[in-house]
Amino acid sequence: MRKEGHALFRTTLALALAAVPVFSVPAWGQQAADQPGSLQAPATQPTSTQPVSPQPAGAQPGADGPADAPGPDAPPGFWDRDGLTGNWGGLRGRLADNGLSLNLVYVGEVFGLTQGGVKRDTVGDGRFEATVELDAQTAFDWHGLLFHATAYGIHGHGLSRCCLQNIATVSNIEALPGARLFTLWAQQTLWDGQVSVRVGQLAADDEFVTSRGAALFVNGTFGWQAITGADLPGGGPAYPLATPGARVQVSATPELTVLGAVFSGNPAGSAIGEAQAQDPSGTTFSFSGDVFTIVEAQYQPAVDEGGPWGAGGQAPLFKLGAWFHGGPFSDEHHAVGGQTLADPSSGGVPATRWNDWGVYGVADVPLWHAGDKPDGGLAAFLRLAGAPADRNLIAFYADGGLTWKGPLPTRSDDTAGLAVAYAQIGSAAAGLDQDYRHYGRPYYPVRDHELLVELSYQAVVAGWATLQPNVQYVVHPGGNVLVPGRTTPVGDGLVLGLRTSVRL
Repeated sequence: MRKEGHALFRTTLALALAAVPVFSVPAWGQQAADQPGSLQAPATQPTSTQPVSPQPAGAQPGADGPADAPGPDAPPGFWDRDGLTGNWGGLRGRLADNGLSLNLVYVGEVFGLTQGGVKRDTVGDGRFEATVELDAQTAFDWHGLLFHATAYGIHGHGLSRCCLQNIATVSNIEALPGARLFTLWAQQTLWDGQVSVRVGQLAADDEFVTSRGAALFVNGTFGWQAITGADLPGGGPAYPLATPGARVQVSATPELTVLGAVFSGNPAGSAIGEAQAQDPSGTTFSFSGDVFTIVEAQYQPAVDEGGPWGAGGQAPLFKLGAWFHGGPFSDEHHAVGGQTLADPSSGGVPATRWNDWGVYGVADVPLWHAGDKPDGGLAAFLRLAGAPADRNLIAFYADGGLTWKGPLPTRSDDTAGLAVAYAQIGSAAAGLDQDYRHYGRPYYPVRDHELLVELSYQAVVAGWATLQPNVQYVVHPGGNVLVPGRTTPVGDGLVLGLRTSVRL
């Protein structure tokens, strides 16, 4: 009890200290929240790890004018502008006029594990993000061509790796520390934007399996789902590792869009071991690991002013997709000779299963529209996914939740949300655990599922900053696994967190 009390005290103190700089904003930044240029939670999720979405090429993150400048065309004040550092004396505006945008975002957070897990601890991590885009049409009159690069500087360490050992990573920015390149690509749009082709080092979680509602939440599974992160080699082409690939997007009708992409199959390349450690700089540009392909259809009906989503609200968005990964995969239960891997005579070499695949669906549905913003009010999201149980750790996955933008009369830009994620361990992996119990390990737990609940509140405290306290509860971390070196399972974890996002 004394250790748990000390851990809770350290967590509470860390959260309080992290909140001090942001709560010093006058009136909690509500002046910024009421302005058109205020910081918004992204309506879509361009990457599962961008709490503050970068501005598109040509946008100006703010100007350095006085806060009380008169007239409707006066530049926004310090608390209202889109970037903390403003317009750099007009330099940002001049660069944008020539097609070049530079967007800088810093995300810092602290988490405390106050119950369960492997050990109680309070940790902090952060990520500096730099995104550069060049609009070739503005720069040198090449219509529809866009160049893009994103790099990260990551510091600290996350709670999942050190203390909780869960599948659904506590933070969607958690990664090994260091500087790394993420994405580097060129995109060409054709036929008035009806078709776009993107080639380079790509991340699948930029555009696939995303959800408007899930984008609010801090846990990593609400971006790149735990099922793909756990089942694909190296976690697949997703944060923090992108891979060489190509993507085609076709707007078949105003309501229907189809995306397809092909990626190099393993972010770590031909190296053996943890993918992040094998490619610490993000510059492996791997063409190894066979091929990973993914296809997704997106349907968003037109907004009918007389319908349930009319009067300024958003239309629902539905997605259906499938993925395929070529190459060999290890059986989760049986050895090459057909016997269970738990049998000492098996040799411990798993049988080979060729190729892997999965399917998924996404639904974002507004339930009740309020206020003058399209995404204001109450909305729900749901995502379902499945994969073969014989070659994958997770065979079924589901997450869903509710978000409420403008939960308080004076906080129209804030968003509150409650979400749940469920990852079911495949029958093959669970069968292996049962066999271990039969072969002399009666203490061995049978993996069944991991369940996560997250409660989050994102407060817009300035045009360039958000503050996001969150609470997560994890049932059966790792699916119900043993504490390393012990014969007892990892206990259910209670996590308290606070994130600050600043657009520079």
